[in-house]
Amino acid sequence: MILVKQYVWYASYGSNINKKRFLCYIKGGRPNGSTETEVGCKDPSSPIDEGIFTIPYPLYFAKEARRWDSKGVAFIDGSPNERTATYSKKYLITSEQFIDVLKQENSGMKIDIDLQEVRESGSMVFREKAWYGRILYLGDDDGYPIFTFTAPWDIDTVAFNKPSSEYLDTIISGLREYYSKEEIIQYLENKPGIKDNYSTQELERFL
Repeated sequence: MILVKQYVWYASYGSNINKKRFLCYIKGGRPNGSTETEVGCKDPSSPIDEGIFTIPYPLYFAKEARRWDSKGVAFIDGSPNERTATYSKKYLITSEQFIDVLKQENSGMKIDIDLQEVRESGSMVFREKAWYGRILYLGDDDGYPIFTFTAPWDIDTVAFNKPSSEYLDTIISGLREYYSKEEIIQYLENKPGIKDNYSTQELERFL
């Protein structure tokens, strides 16, 4: 019996905006600036499409990620905000690859999720204490559902933290494919975790 692959869009807003970094989750490997090697997906096939996407959920940086110099990493709040625009890059991958990426983002924990249920409900918290324990459905594009994942907590319940220069450089390198220097600076400089930790001049050095 031939199994037909089911495809979904994964909308990335953190370091996975950088395609080279994201492909480490697909094919395995150690991304630049990280201290950990990713195992990759069972299916290492490359995304069949990609593009930019804007997420109406606020971006912030928090926690202490061991792989990124024990500094902050990107999250979005679990509630939409029409005044907010978080830049994202979306990849068209199989639903199995999406779950495999989600596992790697959550330290390899076992995950059993019905994405159709997420699509119907709009969001699902599948693990209360996992950093990326919430899946969000963001609509459809070209007939495929768009999903992303973030923390199960709310933005006003967590302490913001400065991202490492390596992590920020990974994000900015991905953004440069689609946005100008001025757009990137304006986008990042007031984000919680970056504001008061990186000056405009320091951000400009990444560009």
